[in-house]
Amino acid sequence: MAETDTAVKEQTVRLQVAAARQEESGQGIARMPRSAFQALGITEGDVVEISGKRTTVAIAMAAYDEDQSLEVVRLDGLQRGNAEAGSGEHVVIKSAESQPATRVVFAPAQREMRLQGPTQALKRNFFRKPIVAGDLVATAGQQPVQNMPPQVQRMFNAPAYALTQIRLSVVSTTPKGIVHIDEDTEVELRAEFEEPRDPRAGVNYDDVGGIGDTIQQLREMVELPLRYPELFTRLGVDPPKGVLLHGPPGTGKTRLAQAVANESDAEFFTINGPEIMGSGYGESEKKLREVFEEASRVSPSIIFIDEIDSIAPKRTQVHGETEKRLVAQLLTLMDGLEARSNLVVIAATNRPDALDEALRRPGRFDREIVIGVPDEKGRREILAIHTRGMPLGEKVNLTELAKTTHGFVGADLAALAREAAIDAVRRIMPKLDLDERTVPQDVLDELCVTREDFLSALKRVQPSAMREVMVQMPNVGWDDIGGVDDAIESLREGIELPLKNEEAFARLGIRAAKGFLLYGPPGTGKTLLAKAVAKEAEANFISMKSSDLLSKWYGESEQQIARMFQRARAVAPCVVFIDEIDSLVPARGSGQGEPQVTGRVVNTILAEMDGLEELQSVIVIGATNRPTLVDPALLRPGRFDELVYVGTPDEKGREQILGIHAAAMPLAKDVDMASIAKKTERFTGADLEDVVRRAGLNALRRAGADVKEVNAADFAEALKDSRATVTSKMEDEYKKMRGELKKRAAEVKPSIGFLSEGMVESVRDKKHGDETG
Repeated sequence: MAETDTAVKEQTVRLQVAAARQEESGQGIARMPRSAFQALGITEGDVVEISGKRTTVAIAMAAYDEDQSLEVVRLDGLQRGNAEAGSGEHVVIKSAESQPATRVVFAPAQREMRLQGPTQALKRNFFRKPIVAGDLVATAGQQPVQNMPPQVQRMFNAPAYALTQIRLSVVSTTPKGIVHIDEDTEVELRAEFEEPRDPRAGVNYDDVGGIGDTIQQLREMVELPLRYPELFTRLGVDPPKGVLLHGPPGTGKTRLAQAVANESDAEFFTINGPEIMGSGYGESEKKLREVFEEASRVSPSIIFIDEIDSIAPKRTQVHGETEKRLVAQLLTLMDGLEARSNLVVIAATNRPDALDEALRRPGRFDREIVIGVPDEKGRREILAIHTRGMPLGEKVNLTELAKTTHGFVGADLAALAREAAIDAVRRIMPKLDLDERTVPQDVLDELCVTREDFLSALKRVQPSAMREVMVQMPNVGWDDIGGVDDAIESLREGIELPLKNEEAFARLGIRAAKGFLLYGPPGTGKTLLAKAVAKEAEANFISMKSSDLLSKWYGESEQQIARMFQRARAVAPCVVFIDEIDSLVPARGSGQGEPQVTGRVVNTILAEMDGLEELQSVIVIGATNRPTLVDPALLRPGRFDELVYVGTPDEKGREQILGIHAAAMPLAKDVDMASIAKKTERFTGADLEDVVRRAGLNALRRAGADVKEVNAADFAEALKDSRATVTSKMEDEYKKMRGELKKRAAEVKPSIGFLSEGMVESVRDKKHGDETG
């Protein structure tokens, strides 16, 4: 008997649970180190039984290289739920055999879902995969599993294109125990949701992407005190009581709280801010007390307060007594005389500054976790989650999509995936018979979301943080601008390089330029250059006119500017373009009865561009044709680092510009752009466009509506009516200005507000004279 026990012991291994990679969610595999394979005497692709508080099954796969030396098993969220074991807990694993099933019954795992249709696709999807009655399983999406041995590959190659990733519960199997579906299995799909044995069918950590570090911090704060309260007792400190999650809307704060609740063995209570408010005196406080009392009674438990700013605003800024009493009640509940053990409060808000200060201290909300806008890697993870069950076309590249969606939060990426799917449905609409009410199987099989669907969706979905200031992504590239090659070169080096090669700048230990001032005569293409920069750098683009930022209300203009920079930081990399900047930031102290507001605006822009708060991946471009009026403090390195002169084009440039404007025009053979370029000295881009437009009008006048082409005579006529807007005197002035601008920044002339020593002396003498007189 003892020998048998030893044999059984040898056949099991005890491993610590860790989360699987996002892309392997729902595949039903367990990644284990080689040592576990040897101890169990199994090979890759074999079935293993995993026992936590409950027993489930998985397909054994080799651990990732970095995990080989660790005693961990990586399971996805569904398997952790099936084994009732959270990350960090231990499970016992042993080798198992699965037998063919004669009958398997599935049902939807979500309450709001109704399923119908042939079960053939389900059979293909779960073919030869081990299952146990009571498990939650997911139909596979299109994400391939990496490093898979050939013998296992065939299990995952089932062409289940008609299925998205749907979560199902295995209602029953015949025979009982570990089974797999083969050719002879009868599969039944129930249309209605059946109450699962475990309420964890909802969101888990696999469904929250791009915030791995945040999840780790939250688990430390929430799971440790709930699971191991004795640790804190031993250390003689109180366990953390609360966590405040804050960040822009749509970053996943509520979703993360749901995942924490589902992954930890705690009772979960939700308070939606406005719902707690009652009409009677003391009713709101009573409702709040009841939630805390119930949570204490069934602890360990988590109370989640969504939109907490609506029930706990700053008491100094609200007039109603109800709100003040509610804040006081929440403070005493979180830090009252009664010690509340095994209870953690998680709150979420996107307006942390609106919260009462008394809540934001240790002992109430012990830690504040910022959930920011995801970076490129985070966006790639989120896109993988939202396209998990999507039949994707071959050319869809999620990494490419992640690169082009700067400033997108989780909610925006979900909307992008949804819009792309709607485009795919729009394509098959003609094949649907609306009277039949069902979609033919062959149409479902060929439904797939292509790269073009995503690119089309990108035009309609914009980052939510940019809703109010979003400018249509410019469609002007470097090729659409002629005659300003030097300016293009400066902007390319200063903007494209740092945004696309940040690590090269970091390696050299230099910072990228923060600002560019484009100056030159009117009509030379300064605004056009800014548009091209935004397109070529693949950055978000915020365009502001000076008039948008100036307001008649005291302090409003400064707030508008601070808000613009704050938004630009949130959606970085971002190009902020301010046209006609001289009217917004005129030189201070010029003494010509300037309004006070412009002085304050200049100060705000100076502080935003080079203040205590760093501008990361935000580039400011200003355009003006009167650079001498701009405040000299803006023209120094650290603010507008580069002063880029955009002058009148030379002969070659003029020929290029004429070619761009006449690209869509049917020209006669006698039209010679080179000779026209010779005759248009000092013409700006706008002047040359006017020449081409007039030539077209002349052709219409000459030959009527049936005109076929524009000839040289039409252009000659147009040249007689056109003139250069830039005179030689203006050109000389701008050339002279180029040398002076940098000098002005270096030596700020004494003026009102900058008194010279002589002035100070004369003021002192006058005062002394007045006193003696």
